[in-house]
Amino acid sequence: MTGTPKIVIENLNFTYEDGTESLIDVSLTIYANEITALFGPAGGGKSTLLRVVNRLNDLVEGSRMSGRVLLDGSDIFAPGANVIELRRRVGIVFAQPLPLPMSIRANVEYGPRLAGVRQARRLAEIVERSLRAAALWDEVKDRLDESGFAISGGQQQRLCLARVLALEPDVILLDEPMSGLDPISTAKIEDSLQQLKQSYTIVIVPHNIQQAARVADRAAFFLQGRLIEVAEGRQLFTNPHDKRTEDYVTGRFG
Repeated sequence: MTGTPKIVIENLNFTYEDGTESLIDVSLTIYANEITALFGPAGGGKSTLLRVVNRLNDLVEGSRMSGRVLLDGSDIFAPGANVIELRRRVGIVFAQPLPLPMSIRANVEYGPRLAGVRQARRLAEIVERSLRAAALWDEVKDRLDESGFAISGGQQQRLCLARVLALEPDVILLDEPMSGLDPISTAKIEDSLQQLKQSYTIVIVPHNIQQAARVADRAAFFLQGRLIEVAEGRQLFTNPHDKRTEDYVTGRFG
């Protein structure tokens, strides 16, 4: 399986103010129109990596970073790089659903409105397209003016996904987006991801090894801040090369 590189991470190190080395010399290529799963024990650096790619860790005082992250060949940390534009192109959904305190419709319209979209017809198209892509439209199409907090947790998570999709990003980062969801909601989002990868590049930190095996086109195993092994998903979960990966996949630790 080979594709077009979308994100290239080169010799990335990230250390928090207290001296915790969250990422240690990580080099990883993420390919376009694939689902790449980052998996491994807690504290391995997976969420930190997502935040670095979105530049959310810019907000962490006292942290130190070295290395390069390229998006379509451009260094996202280069002087003059547009962070606002980066976050439009690289959307992120967190484990905890965080709808905005407004209607379902307004949640999805929020980003496009900030970007200058004002036409009612265009906004309506964006709302429907985004909610359909997040597998939520059929459940909320008659409730668009209700609060985003009036729907279930699984629906709120899909609403947060729709809010990201409304900006038509290039990359979607998902940080354990189904960790608190019931099996039905989880299955709906997993099914959505298989459709979404036709148009987007997806990087997910799954909430367990089984989910990683189900969704990953490519998988990367992290342990204590280091990238141990990366390979096509099917190979990594059935025939890993590194004994540490095998021990984790087979449940001997973690």
